[in-house]
Amino acid sequence: MFTRRTALLGAAFAATAPVLLGRGIAAASESMTPVGLPADLSTLTRRKVELVRPPFVHEHEQVAGTGPQIIEFTMTIREQKMVIDEEGTTIQAMTFDGSVPGPLMVVHQDDYVELTLINPESNSMPHNIDFHAATGALGGGALTLINPGEQTTLRFRATRPGTFVYHCAPGGPMIPWHVVSGMNGAIMILPRDGLKNEKGEPIRYDKVVYVGEQDYYIPRDEDGNYKEYDSPGDGYSDMLEVMNGLIPTHEVFNGAVGALTGDNAMTSKVGETVLIVHSQANRDTRPHLIGGHGDYVWETGKFNNPPEKDNETWFIRGGSAGAAMYTFLQPGVYAYVNHNLIEAVSLGATAHFKVEGDWNNDLMEQVSAPGPIPRG
Repeated sequence: MFTRRTALLGAAFAATAPVLLGRGIAAASESMTPVGLPADLSTLTRRKVELVRPPFVHEHEQVAGTGPQIIEFTMTIREQKMVIDEEGTTIQAMTFDGSVPGPLMVVHQDDYVELTLINPESNSMPHNIDFHAATGALGGGALTLINPGEQTTLRFRATRPGTFVYHCAPGGPMIPWHVVSGMNGAIMILPRDGLKNEKGEPIRYDKVVYVGEQDYYIPRDEDGNYKEYDSPGDGYSDMLEVMNGLIPTHEVFNGAVGALTGDNAMTSKVGETVLIVHSQANRDTRPHLIGGHGDYVWETGKFNNPPEKDNETWFIRGGSAGAAMYTFLQPGVYAYVNHNLIEAVSLGATAHFKVEGDWNNDLMEQVSAPGPIPRG
């Protein structure tokens, strides 16, 4: 049914990207009004969770202490200019809660995720959210398409344990544009009895961090300098041309070059077990911890599958999230990289862990320091 709201959505697309008039309307046509018997959730308790900025993750229990609950989250869509490298290059980012990636949500299998999504009047475009963890209605995308000045609440049952991507999917070419402008994140659905190793034995982590890998496609002017725009829509046509070349200008962790290095490095200590959740909403990637390993790796991010062990590098498919667990054994700085080393070194896909503790010479020892080659 074509409604006034559908017309508004179509008009918003037309105003933002005139070249897409006709194709952009697909976003509005994908929206729907669900018809079905209401679910009776009156016996379930509700718990409100405040989301936090990655790489940090909100407090949660690794093993569910109760039966299924309704977990309430709120996210606000923020369109904002972001600096993404040391040269001051900017992007008119589209974000969930103001960060790239959006916050990691953590629930348990069979919990109900209830998200209130807010699109402030100050924004310029319609937005929605597609949960790869959800069932039906384009992952919720068809039920959550909202204009500036609107909000909506979506609830879905977390039926499958694992790590999953969520992203904006407003329709047509707008989908990749919103995703590579920063509008993606992840949700982790833990088994109710916690994580297990390949033998089915319980394993735990001391800390969880969230690394979201982001590819950007920033247009250049005739002199080769990166362009800057006053609003997301102003740069759409130029950015689409770069995107269609399939070669990113930047490949970064958590929104910008250096976002997880130097003073922003993640921290740990010898003997601490860290679970690293890594998502890439658009391109394949190959995480690697230099000087460490993946003790347990859920490469596809799905906890019903037994983890692989002792990986040097693992593979995260575009449009998915994976998880790796490692116990740090030596102090120092560990580089966590996309092991396409061109993307790590030249385009920015590098993070650091700063690990405190005592050195173990049994694991590694400098037998002799660098010095002149002996003569004779």
